Amino acid sequence: MNAVGTRRIAGLAGVIVAAAALKDVCVAHSADCWTYPPACCHGEPVIGECGKIPSKTVTPRPDGYEIILRPGDHRKVTHQNRYFVPYDVVIPSGDDNFHICLHPTEEHENCFFAPANAM
Repeated sequence: MNAVGTRRIAGLAGVIVAAAALKDVCVAHSADCWTYPPACCHGEPVIGECGKIPSKTVTPRPDGYEIILRPGDHRKVTHQNRYFVPYDVVIPSGDDNFHICLHPTEEHENCFFAPANAM
């Protein structure tokens, strides 16, 4: 394969990776299409701090949500982390899933989104 063919394949691979990342942010032409507020994801909705998390990681408590994330639950998580989010700061999610934004490190919850039926 020549250098032009190699660059073309590498460019196509980059497009595929970017498209796969976008599926977590917004499903095109869907009623559920929404994006994270810029203050939550710091302008990086694709590779930034925000992401959908499994509902099994979220436990309602009398005064807020307890979230326990392990590696694989969110792209920034490298070890188990525990978060507590009071109900009065929970943001409604634009779909039927829980989402969390971790910034500046994985130990710090910046924004937490819950489905309307869970609030």
